[in-house]
Amino acid sequence: MDTVLITGASRGIGRATALLAADRGWPVAINYRSDAGAAAQAAARLGSPGEYVDYAGSKAALDTLAIGLAKELGAEGVRVNAVRPGLIDTEIHATSGDPQRARRLGAATPIGRAGRAEEIAEAIVWLLSDAASYVTGALLDVAGGR
Repeated sequence: MDTVLITGASRGIGRATALLAADRGWPVAINYRSDAGAAAQAAARLGSPGEYVDYAGSKAALDTLAIGLAKELGAEGVRVNAVRPGLIDTEIHATSGDPQRARRLGAATPIGRAGRAEEIAEAIVWLLSDAASYVTGALLDVAGGR
């Protein structure tokens, strides 16, 4: 197995992904910045009006980057995908001033709750695996139907 580099691995989705990947036998290298935010699906597709529109724009750019790199690097055997989390119950909501945000808004999703970081980690680790060997250029929403 190749080494997996996980940025933002000190908390939330990054931490859950690092732990799960290591548990599944991947060599893991981590990097983090203590004030970095998590990725959001609650953004590129929905626009986040009145809350995080600037953040949403940056996430939409990442979608384009993933698709473009997948097309550029596919012939070299490199797969590039993007996982777009929905409302995930992590500490990012508390650090941005609304600790109950994920629970409150998660209740309005079709699934009726916010997601857990471990659920996003499962999707990421699946994409790393041989089971996803024909997946590239995918934008995978893990968002409870939102």
